[in-house]
Amino acid sequence: MLDLSLPIHPTTGLRGLPPGFPSFDTDPNHPFALTLSRRAPADLMSGRAAPLVLARFATLAEAMQGAIDHAEGIAPDTAPQLLAILDRDERLVLAGSASDGAVAWCHPVTSAAEARGVVTEASQLRAQAGRASAWGEADLAVRLRRRADLLDARLVDPLWRAFAARALQVAA
Repeated sequence: MLDLSLPIHPTTGLRGLPPGFPSFDTDPNHPFALTLSRRAPADLMSGRAAPLVLARFATLAEAMQGAIDHAEGIAPDTAPQLLAILDRDERLVLAGSASDGAVAWCHPVTSAAEARGVVTEASQLRAQAGRASAWGEADLAVRLRRRADLLDARLVDPLWRAFAARALQVAA
């Protein structure tokens, strides 16, 4: 068992936000949480790999707009960030890649069969990333893991699949 000497703080506050991120309403009663994926090795090893809650919103449309506002604050030379909107039960509602002032939303899978295919493909990409790392191809490994993460972002909770797909149609 690991003995951590530093306390692990909850991630529900606005601590650690990127510079220039607007302060949104953080009312815990709002059902939609805009989160930022934390995949840094230090976060994974310390048990803090849970996503960082950036803000909470009353509606999905407001959460999507909050993601766009966040993306507008990202510097053009910064790596894309994986944002996710979770409901109050921490089920994935919608996810996307934020960079250079825009969010590229990942279209949710439409069926369990499609979800299985996505999981299989993401697993294969992660295996390829592991081999690329072993061969000393760190950049390729990062790109492959990023593609796998974007595939995983399509795995919207079955409860939200149709609703999220419709929200993307309306937003387009």
